[in-house]
Amino acid sequence: MPGTDLYSLPIDGAKFLKACGGSTHPDGESCATLAKIGPDVWALGDSKRPGAAPLRFTTAELSAAGIDPARFTVSA
Repeated sequence: MPGTDLYSLPIDGAKFLKACGGSTHPDGESCATLAKIGPDVWALGDSKRPGAAPLRFTTAELSAAGIDPARFTVSA
């Protein structure tokens, strides 16, 4: 999505799914949350910080970071 401001895309009503890494913290397990918010656009959050705004990435950016949306059971 060249030229698209990813933060202008709405995320209200987006279905966030979790992927947990298996490592635990004294406060509980940390999990990443991911929701598809547009064609090849994703919102990535942190389950331990539910009040923090999710970061937004393209599919290519997630792939470059080694993040596979399939791990979240979300179809790309």
